[in-house]
Amino acid sequence: MKLPFAWRSVTLIAVLLLAVLLVLSAGYGYHRDELYFRVLADHPAWGYVDQPPFTPMVAKLSLALFGDTVTALRIFPALASAVLVVLAALITRELGGTGAAQILSALGTAMAAYPLVAGHILLTLSFDMPLWAAAILFMLRALLRDQPRWWLAAGLAVGVATYNKQLIVMLLIGLLGGLLIAGPRRVLASPWLWAGAAIAAVLTVPNVLYQVTHDWPQLKMAAALSEDKGADFRTFFVPFQFILFGVVAAIIGIFGWLRLWRDRRVRALAVAYPVTAVVTVASGGRYDYTAGLILLLFAAGCVGAAARPRLASVALVVNGLGNAVVALPLIPVAQLAATPVPAINETAREQVGWPSFAATVAGVLHALPPADQAKAAILVGNYGEYGMLDKAGLPRVYSGHNQLYEYGPPPETADVAVVMNVDRGAALAQFDTCELKARVDNGVDVDNEEQGLEVYLCRGHKQPWATAWPRWQHFS
Repeated sequence: MKLPFAWRSVTLIAVLLLAVLLVLSAGYGYHRDELYFRVLADHPAWGYVDQPPFTPMVAKLSLALFGDTVTALRIFPALASAVLVVLAALITRELGGTGAAQILSALGTAMAAYPLVAGHILLTLSFDMPLWAAAILFMLRALLRDQPRWWLAAGLAVGVATYNKQLIVMLLIGLLGGLLIAGPRRVLASPWLWAGAAIAAVLTVPNVLYQVTHDWPQLKMAAALSEDKGADFRTFFVPFQFILFGVVAAIIGIFGWLRLWRDRRVRALAVAYPVTAVVTVASGGRYDYTAGLILLLFAAGCVGAAARPRLASVALVVNGLGNAVVALPLIPVAQLAATPVPAINETAREQVGWPSFAATVAGVLHALPPADQAKAAILVGNYGEYGMLDKAGLPRVYSGHNQLYEYGPPPETADVAVVMNVDRGAALAQFDTCELKARVDNGVDVDNEEQGLEVYLCRGHKQPWATAWPRWQHFS
């Protein structure tokens, strides 16, 4: 028998979360990824070297509808997190959760660290989480209700998700591994399952064509990320499984895993988590690649936690308040450096200091004689720097980072350049002289990528930009 849905309470929690996220949206300032999406929004395409088109096009829609502000970019992520709350409660109901269990699931999801970050900032994960949750909900309905047509809906959700991130493939690997290891293997013979897979495959065709015609750039990106930070990701994988949603939610998730394991109909989804975890660690992937399945485990655990609703509610609220301090801009920016938040949450530290960075670069550029200013290029090392200078209206900004490489090289007349955060070998090979002109100070001592960054003025290029530009390309 289908349980009633606690729609009033769940909707209230989702609306309150949306309100909090919108009130705090201006927060510290832009995150570097938002500055990048703002640039990509001006270059609509079926794909980019580091991601599919969904999130950049959401940025384009946000800017068109709401204006060119940080709050405008954060409206859709806040809405996506509110939707995630509802989906989490629906997953709990699907697993036999009463109204109390559904409310616990909604409350815990709304106050979990990872969804709070995803709802506060425009990131690819902002939409990845609800798309994973939708796919998992439809998979559960196919497995638990003996209504295999739900595989069609799951395939649709997976296909749409590929336009945001290819990471949804990890869910499919986990499900396939779970079905092979724990069953029920008869599901693999279902024509509905393969029809759903066909829907996902057809929807993915434009993404695949982009990858094929551009020499598989996202595979290169994945390899670069693994080489650059794979060891760190492996080191922090286990602790971050507890941090992503908070320790209380993680403990509830452990019981949720046991609940899934005991039900032969959905045991495959219990096995999907360790399968995905092993693949992530082996490939040097980010520790948050399992987040969608952690949400499932937590939602499942709330079914049992509802037996003691008062204790579970208090624990989740305490857990959530700690998460909110880490994930949201609650600490005044002047005091942020004195707390552990920047070390725990990189998105917090990367929202600080962008106006100071832009002012420093502008100061070096505007100190040049008018003739030099008219031809000078600005060369930066990452897409956040590029995006901030573009937002500030500075001319002729270039970078070899990820997709931005495609928007270069500088014009051949650019024999004067303001240069920062680039490969020293590439700079020395290109310019006759480089003189240190300034250092970036964000004014609040938050240790991020831009703090203390040296800004150079370089003159005289040794070879044409068309020849030199490939040396400036890098993925990270």
